[in-house]
Amino acid sequence: MHDVNASRASKASVPLMASAVLVNAVGLHARPSVKLTQCAKRFAAKIELALAPDGPWTDAKSPVKVMRVKAPQGAALHFRVTGHDGEAALAAVLALVHDGFGEA
Repeated sequence: MHDVNASRASKASVPLMASAVLVNAVGLHARPSVKLTQCAKRFAAKIELALAPDGPWTDAKSPVKVMRVKAPQGAALHFRVTGHDGEAALAAVLALVHDGFGEA
């Protein structure tokens, strides 16, 4: 017998990972940090970011923690997303970064 809920739970616990390069001139300063956290908070998924593919990881739903990343223009932001709406969450944060947070 196949448990549909178990397969959903296991799929939701596998992290999705992707990266995007910061294109806006001043990098991840206050305004982009707030836009990123607002975007992340729209999703139930756990969303984390880092400057290196292996971390350290930062909660993308915390504006203060995101600002502490201090990523300059040209830096790669790596995202790790876990949760049932993870694919949509990852697509949304990547689109925001690619768009330069509306500043580029």
